[in-house]
Amino acid sequence: MKKHHTNTLNRANGPVTVSFLGGLGEIGRNCTCITVDGRILLVDFGLMFPDANMPGVDLVLPDFSFLRENKDSIEACVLTHGHEDHMGGLAFLLSELSFPIYGSKLAIGLAQSRIFEFGVEDNTSFHEVSDGERLNIGPFDVEFIPVTHSVPHGFAVCIRTPQGVIFHTGDFKIDLTPVDGRKTDLGRIGSIANSEKIRLLLSDSTNAEEPGSTESEKQVGKELTAIFSENRDSRIIVTCFASHLHRIEQIANASIESGRKIAIAGRSMINNMALARKLGLISVPEWAFIDIDTIGSFDPAKLCIISTGSQGEPMSALSLMASGEHKRVKVGPGDLVILSSHAIPGNEFNVNLVIDRLYRAGAKVIHGELSKVHVSGHARRDELAIMLSICKPEYFIPIHGEYRHLVNHALVAENIGMEHENILVCEDGDVVVLSDNGIQLSGEVGSNYLYVDGIVGDIAHPVLRDRQVLAQEGVIVIVVGIEAKTGEIITGPEIITKGWIDAQDSDELLEEAKILLGNALSDSSSIGSNDYAAVRRLLRTAMGKLVATKTKRKPMIVPVVMEI
Repeated sequence: MKKHHTNTLNRANGPVTVSFLGGLGEIGRNCTCITVDGRILLVDFGLMFPDANMPGVDLVLPDFSFLRENKDSIEACVLTHGHEDHMGGLAFLLSELSFPIYGSKLAIGLAQSRIFEFGVEDNTSFHEVSDGERLNIGPFDVEFIPVTHSVPHGFAVCIRTPQGVIFHTGDFKIDLTPVDGRKTDLGRIGSIANSEKIRLLLSDSTNAEEPGSTESEKQVGKELTAIFSENRDSRIIVTCFASHLHRIEQIANASIESGRKIAIAGRSMINNMALARKLGLISVPEWAFIDIDTIGSFDPAKLCIISTGSQGEPMSALSLMASGEHKRVKVGPGDLVILSSHAIPGNEFNVNLVIDRLYRAGAKVIHGELSKVHVSGHARRDELAIMLSICKPEYFIPIHGEYRHLVNHALVAENIGMEHENILVCEDGDVVVLSDNGIQLSGEVGSNYLYVDGIVGDIAHPVLRDRQVLAQEGVIVIVVGIEAKTGEIITGPEIITKGWIDAQDSDELLEEAKILLGNALSDSSSIGSNDYAAVRRLLRTAMGKLVATKTKRKPMIVPVVMEI
């Protein structure tokens, strides 16, 4: 579907470039760069959580080498909403670069916490925008249009450029009964499409494989109220995303209706609740809450604990409860645990592990596979078709999703009548040029994963591969001592192994390996020449052959040559 299309319109304006640093072919790392007259506008800069194939990795960021190379050209970053996969990488980026940030009060507030924690607030300025606000940011004319999502105050952004309107939906759903009454403003979107025309649409693809429409968030509130009513003899522990303030409000309301006090567990939940109260985004009365340190003085059946840990994070409150390590909450028979969330791709194992441990502790567990305690914040196929029909874009690029989601979103566009050649299925790193002659792919920018392991870029792909080998196959360390002047072997070879075989049960094999390595060293012309690199190669090769023959495994082999 990546094709050049010629447009007969004669705009006689400069081209506009759209570059994708992340979010196309994955869930997370969302970042789109739009370039006009040499100035770059970032739409989001998010992170991604590591999967099981990234041992030791804390977070994954977009490759921002392109931004580093063009640091003086960055005009600003506009945030569509306050989720980590859209704004969680800003603190890392601001550690090297400087630019202002625009977004809703909530998105700005959520981004600030990490930015201030990193101590990089001097590299930016914060600009709060409201629903429907339109302002000039350098050469960009940007309008912020309300959309409904699973975090309050989400925006679509309408960016007016010399090549016409580029419309970025952000993450959205079409919820006709949102908790806060703030609906996706389809009327304003239609007005722009009819009066100005949308040249290029970039639209959320997360649920493009799902038929129908996404249920309203209010359905979760009804389900939670029913569950709380049916389990009046149980202490109830509920986990959800700390940013899902409408969900938290509905949990709290169900708790109050069933006569329960509410305690909050987990730092991010406590911080987000405080921010939501400050901004007036939730209306739960103060008297309904108690300090979690005091829960021991309350009847468990009169308690609800709202907790972090919906993704099974090892040190989160719910994970600690499940493993019996939480200081204040001991889970057991009589507890009902509700997981009011879904597992982000890559987190399924951790979530399932927590659920299993909760069952082992004697708790009853309800999750999205058993009850309607979670609905998505992303549009399904029918809603995506509605958005496409209202926008009537000249060109369309599906964004935000794994590759299969992007392809299925493209099929939705074709099914409502868009021309095949006007749809581009792009991937991370693709650069698209919108010009008087149409739209076409034009090169690539860096799009590799940038791993965070303590510090940004602390590990590279070779290090990650080494970690995978160590985790799966183990390591063998071979130590020999060489006389400094003569180059003769005077100690060893000694063999140390971890994760390959059990040394206590394999004395015979290890002794055979020592004899083999000793013979290889004796026969080598490298001995006596002080060519330590040749000695290391010899040891690695000889040990590798023995390991492959005897065990059919491929552990990491590390020869250590000590000069004595």
